[in-house]
Amino acid sequence: MATRRSAPPAPYRCTECGWTTSKWAGRCAECQQWGTVVEVAEQTGILRSISAVAPTASRAARPITQIDTTDAPRRTSGVGEFDRVLGGGIVPGAAILLSGEPGVGKSTLLLEVAAQSARAGRRVLYASAEESTAQVRLRAERTGALHDELYLAAETDLATILGHVDEVAPELLIVDSVQTVSSSMSDGAAGQPSQVREVASTLIRTAKERGLPVIIVGHVTKDGSIAGPRILEHLVDVVCQFEGDRQTSLRFVRALKNRFGPTDEVGCFDMTGDGITEVPDPSSLFLGHGDPVPGTCVTIALEGRRALPVEVQALTIPTQAPNPRRIVSGVDAARVAMVLAVLEKRTGLDVSKNDVYVSTVGGVRLVEPAADLAIAIAVSGAMNDRATPPQSAAVGELSLAGEIRPVTQSAQRRSEAARLGYRHLVDDRSKSLSGALNDLQVRHAPRRGDTPDF
Repeated sequence: MATRRSAPPAPYRCTECGWTTSKWAGRCAECQQWGTVVEVAEQTGILRSISAVAPTASRAARPITQIDTTDAPRRTSGVGEFDRVLGGGIVPGAAILLSGEPGVGKSTLLLEVAAQSARAGRRVLYASAEESTAQVRLRAERTGALHDELYLAAETDLATILGHVDEVAPELLIVDSVQTVSSSMSDGAAGQPSQVREVASTLIRTAKERGLPVIIVGHVTKDGSIAGPRILEHLVDVVCQFEGDRQTSLRFVRALKNRFGPTDEVGCFDMTGDGITEVPDPSSLFLGHGDPVPGTCVTIALEGRRALPVEVQALTIPTQAPNPRRIVSGVDAARVAMVLAVLEKRTGLDVSKNDVYVSTVGGVRLVEPAADLAIAIAVSGAMNDRATPPQSAAVGELSLAGEIRPVTQSAQRRSEAARLGYRHLVDDRSKSLSGALNDLQVRHAPRRGDTPDF
């Protein structure tokens, strides 16, 4: 009886997801990654055994109850907002990945971190694979980041960078960027997944062996994700994202992953012609500077664990067009459309014959539902030509039934509102949107000496 021969193993495999194919393809059909399909060696049937190696006394396994739980010693980077995101400072041997869009200021921020660390007496090696040393020097002169303990090297070869580490013996290594550094131990051009994986793993292994903190700059793709293999984010200890709008000078650093601290901290920076500066208290950046006018309302938004007051502005103009315009900036268009529908259905406010414009002050973007109530109050004030009472703020999520639902971290929002001088906070205690609007109509400006009602 004839036996069916087994199919030969697929000669090509995706290094990301393990998808196999008999022909080479530039893009994986499973995970849709480019350049990850490589040829694999044929199975010879020879099984090699691995000999066990006895661990040293220092690396011997111990009961978990005997493991020292003291935190790893941290040291400040010299930039307080960056330390806030990292969880209090840089941990020796940590691998930190900083990603962001082109031109957002990643190199400027890291040059400032390098300069502050050098001023603190720690030797820093800045390995730039994208710019020459003269270009980095010009930017350092402009931002005031010159110091004798800050060493520069323009290298794209990983082995040469490691040679600089041996010669300089730094206490902090910055590599800008991982997608432009290549290793002779891996085939392909710089930036390909295999090269990025080899470069990152080598830098991380060097960081762990020497106790040398390494900050790696990473590029992003069109959709904002970090370029290269996904394993890059798994290998590093901290993943930070540098965000900012090109139209404003405000920048945010968020921690997407942090093995040494929380991931809900946000660092605020201001990008100027002289470099990047910290913004420890950005409360005044998102508020208007005049008296309350119709169509404005302040809400207390959360950026990470920070509570920030943000002013929402609305403008309504009567129109005869069959489809009124709905223009938004800094807020979600879908949520604004829902708020307008709730306003018209639950309060009788006719907004269907008006063009509605909703925006935030300072270029901040509100994505949380806690801003629903402030948007509704601002639109209602613009329609009725009535200003929100002074020293009043609003926080709450609107349901389709017109109810005001509680939001997260309400106690922190109330304390921040009280610290900034707001004496009346409209929230879920008003029960419904109509109740909140009626409460604001009967409320007058508080007299001096009045106590806050929250």
